[in-house]
Amino acid sequence: MSETFSIEMPETLGVIAGRGTYPWQLARSAHAQGVRRVVAFAFRGETSWRIEHYADETVWLRLGQLRATLDAIQGRGVTKLVMAGQIKPTRLFSLRLDAMAFGILRSLPKKNAHTIFGAVADEFRKIGAELLPAYCFMETEMPPPGRIAGRDPDERERADIRLGARVAKVASGLEIGQTVVVKDGTILAVEGFEGTDETIRRAGRLGGPGSVVVKVAKRGHDMRFDIPIIGTRTFKNLKKAGISCLAVEAKRSILLDREELEKLAGKMGLAFVAIDAEAEAAAGEKGKN
Repeated sequence: MSETFSIEMPETLGVIAGRGTYPWQLARSAHAQGVRRVVAFAFRGETSWRIEHYADETVWLRLGQLRATLDAIQGRGVTKLVMAGQIKPTRLFSLRLDAMAFGILRSLPKKNAHTIFGAVADEFRKIGAELLPAYCFMETEMPPPGRIAGRDPDERERADIRLGARVAKVASGLEIGQTVVVKDGTILAVEGFEGTDETIRRAGRLGGPGSVVVKVAKRGHDMRFDIPIIGTRTFKNLKKAGISCLAVEAKRSILLDREELEKLAGKMGLAFVAIDAEAEAAAGEKGKN
């Protein structure tokens, strides 16, 4: 289950905007729920220009320039922030970091999403800005357990879901990745640094059609960043790889363009479900013995 979190509706919301449609969809949803002003802090080469249509102000920055980002946030009086959208993983090896970002990165004994973004959140707090959970204003897009769209999983797919959930929970806890692809009890692919979409494509090349994709949040996950997201781009890769079933963690995953995803699931004959990942992982562990 997702953590409960309630805030007083902010008059101004800052969106730290990464890749994909999530940033502008969140901005649109925040406005619809009563936020008067949305300021997007966008990154050249990462953030879609569409954010400008949904934010009241868009500040374009260079990724890795932490001091400039903090100054932009503080200068506009933003005290509530949400991180939305991914940063292309390989960019981490080609960034031109400013002295502040370099110093923080060098000080971290372990470098992963939680330590890096956690350190950045600490810097936000120092200037009086609070980083809110990534699902704020998107709670309605987090499905409860059950079938989301398409058909129900068959017996083979259910067995693969249980195995995938068990492996995904372990792998994500080791900071490896949140996605596992299984076929007939065989682990085809575990998400690494390349991200979910490339993991799905790799599994398709290895196992052909009929595989099951399981995507979860890690145990003890900090919901302020890196929440599991499913959108139309992922569905295009599911189709190319011939995936037969997609299972996401209930109440801990966000579905973007949900109506479109439901239509696509039906057209593809996909079993699209939300699962209690902990229960499925426990069932998978029991079935192993």
